[in-house]
Amino acid sequence: QPFSATFLLAMAALTILVTVLDYVVPAAGAKKYGASRMGVWGSVIGMFIGLFVMPPWGMVVGAFVGAVAGELFSGKEGKKALKAGWGVFVGNLVGVGLKLAASIIMLFFYVKAIL
Repeated sequence: QPFSATFLLAMAALTILVTVLDYVVPAAGAKKYGASRMGVWGSVIGMFIGLFVMPPWGMVVGAFVGAVAGELFSGKEGKKALKAGWGVFVGNLVGVGLKLAASIIMLFFYVKAIL
């Protein structure tokens, strides 16, 4: 066998970590850019709705729109709502980067094992 049980468990842990971060990082980005609780909830709800309406890009668009809608609903002005949406967008980019990095790491070890 090319991979040990320890290695497979480490890769499973990496996968779980990146999956969890993929949902947490956009909300954290929104919070960092000044989103209220409504904006964060809006981003999460928008992400899930977008996932089903327009996969895979719907997650990014839905999270952005949800954050902006949540901020507007909570009474913030348009510019601040867009700033929170931008935070969600940046958070999504970071999440994509983490998934890409994890995929490259796994691909490296797979190719190394078969060659």
